[in-house]
Formats: sequence, C-alpha cells, structure tokens
Amino acid sequence: MQIYVVEPGDSLYSIGKKYGVSADEIAAANQIDPEKSLVVGQALVIPNHGTYYIVQQGDSLYTIGRKFGVNFAALAEFNDLDPSKPLQIGQQLTIPRMRKPSIETNAYVSAANGNFSRAALDAVREHAKNLTYIAPFSYEVQRDGSLSALDVPAVQNAASNSGAALMMVVTNIENGRFSDTLGEVILNDMQVQNRLLDEILQTAKSNGFQDVHFDFEYLRPADRENYNAFLRKAADLLHGEGLLMSTALAPKTSADQTGAWYTAHDYKTHGEIADFVVIMTYEWGYSGGPPMAVSPIGPVRQVLEYAKTEIPADKIFMGQNLYGYDWTLPYVKGGEYAKAISPQAAIDIARQNRAAIEYDKTAKAPFFHYWDNARREHVVWFEDARSIDAKFSLLKELGLRGISYWRLGFPFPQNWLLLSDRFDIIKQ
Repeated sequence: MQIYVVEPGDSLYSIGKKYGVSADEIAAANQIDPEKSLVVGQALVIPNHGTYYIVQQGDSLYTIGRKFGVNFAALAEFNDLDPSKPLQIGQQLTIPRMRKPSIETNAYVSAANGNFSRAALDAVREHAKNLTYIAPFSYEVQRDGSLSALDVPAVQNAASNSGAALMMVVTNIENGRFSDTLGEVILNDMQVQNRLLDEILQTAKSNGFQDVHFDFEYLRPADRENYNAFLRKAADLLHGEGLLMSTALAPKTSADQTGAWYTAHDYKTHGEIADFVVIMTYEWGYSGGPPMAVSPIGPVRQVLEYAKTEIPADKIFMGQNLYGYDWTLPYVKGGEYAKAISPQAAIDIARQNRAAIEYDKTAKAPFFHYWDNARREHVVWFEDARSIDAKFSLLKELGLRGISYWRLGFPFPQNWLLLSDRFDIIKQ
C-alpha cells in the first residue's frame, strides 16, 4: 500500500488514475465520501496491489529501504537503478515484498459505569481480527479489595470468532480518577490485598481472561517497593494458574525520573516480573496542556530507547493514541480544555473550514489551524497515515513486542489498513 498526500487540484479520480486504482476503491479504503472534496495536505492510503512508492523530496534509496525494511542495494537492483545516482521526485519504485514481521497488538475499550457503548462494541467487532488482545477498561479496585462490575460478556460477544484474547485491566481508579490513597490501601493492607488477588483470580477464570493487566497510576513515591512486592506476589499466583501478568508504565526517560506519574514505576523490576509491559507513549499533547502533537516521534523514541536498557525488547508494547485534540487559541493554562477528536473528524473539520493540513517533520504529525464561527482561532493536532507509519517503522527498528492502542471508538481506518499491510498479527 502507498501513502499519498493530496495536492491542490487533486481528485480521487486523478489520484486513482496515477496509481491504477478506482476512485471508489480509494474512498472505501479511507472511509471517505467520494462526493466530498479532498483537503490539501490530507494523507490517503492507496490500496494498490503490490507495494509501490512515489519518491518524495528528500528521499533516497537508503531512507526508502529503511522505511520498508529492504536493503537499499536490493531496492536498487529490483528497480534496475544505479544506487550512486539521485532519485527523481515523482518517480515510482516497486518495493520487493519482504516477509512481514510478526507482532502482538492490544487495544483498550473503555466502559462508562461498567457498560460499553454501542460505538465501542461496534469498534471491537470491526477491529478484533487485527488484535492479539482486547482490554476492557476497567475493573476498579474498591477500598475493601473487591472489584467493580464490568460487562465483559458484551465485549466477548463482539469479539467472538476473532481469535483475540481478553486482557483483564485492573486499576486504582476511584471517583473517575487514579487515586494514590486507594493505591496506598491496596499496597499496604494485606487483608485488602489478599482479597483483591482472590477476586482477580476468580474473575479471570470465570470470564476467560488470558492476561491480568495492572494499570496502577499516580501511586505515592513511598509505595514504589510495595508495588514491586505486590506484582511479585500477583505474578506467582497468576503464573501458577496458567495466566499471564502485564503492567502499564508511565513514559519515563531515566531510572531516576521523579513525579507523581513516574516515581513508583520501576522499569527494571517490571521488566523482570511481568510477562510484558505497555508503555504509555502518548499525551505529550493533552487536553489541559499546550497544543502539540499527542505522540511526537522524538519523545516516543527517547522513552522506548531508555525502556530497552531496562526491559527486554520482546516484552515492550509501544503505546499509541487513536485520537487527536482541537485546542482553542490562545492557550491559557487552567483555561478551556481541548476536545478529543478522531482522525476522521479532524479531516472533516479541515474540509468544513477550508484549512490546508500541514505536517511537522520533526514531530512526524499533521496539524492545521482554523477559525470558528465566533472568530476564535483553533489548532488541531491529530494522527494520519504518515504519522502512524512512522511509529510502525520505529516499532520495527527497535524490535519491540508490539503496539497497544488507547482506545477503540475513535475512527482511524488508515491505521488498521497499514497495520495489516506492515505486520502479521500474532493470535494467542
């Protein structure tokens, strides 16, 4: 599959003619209305047969080969090119089909008051075939060690016959927020802790979970070693019953990084105890913060490269957002929160406001500005085919176990097209 960026004057027909596919095929692949105009700067996935690439400014055989996991000399030979000569912009190269790497994938699906919306369950039905794990979010620990209710059968039914395994997510969320005081109770009161582990085991067995996933966030720094001890205890219990155990980790760049989100997460110990970890490499741009890419490639790389010094690469899932944010400008700390939007919604906003989409080559993320009806300026940062493909390339380069998405329910068809094109998905 090829990624194409819309230029002024383009139409689905003209783009399709260039690549030998119909306008309807491109529209269907990208889930766009063929009757609506394209947006300048919009990235499209071209569902052409075989793998082709149109040379862009700054490309070389080396950079293209790295992108597709092909040696530059092999790429030159396959296309009958002299590797010492520069490529021509607009030149079409055929990419030799290499064996796709095999990875595991996970996606969280979020509930409200223990129940899943129709949209969330529809997303499970649509994407479960591309997932190793589906993670209903979440079982919330109560102060007595019991667990909140969660309508897991609805997710099981939506994912039936997909081969996706269920991941049991357990959190220290209380009243809608991660709670350090609840974490303190769980990690220091042995009676509460023992009841919790008993309930987890019973729930996992009765619902067919294959993995128990601890997402304990904003823990007290003083509870770092208590958390490590709890995970050892949980791992021994769960492994004895044939279950996997995994954890979610804040995106750290060093062992001594401190802060409410970071201190209690011990990468080295989690890497020793857990079967795998999900590193939450997103939310640099967040709803209450200044406008920027949600998961800029540089910081994501920095976190994952540090993680590999503490945790085996084959235990690491890279976290990936399926959403972007729409900020109202000027940004004021403590002011209006940005609105979470899907990549599809971002394209619609750009079209409605006749805004051209730009691409930040440093962050490897698309963005655009527009003015609303009240004459307020907005900036939107989101994900597209280019940004997600850059993350896929990083995942391959670092040799990680896989990718974990937060969260289903934000339409992003290009992600799923490219995921299945770039990787073979492991099923348990």
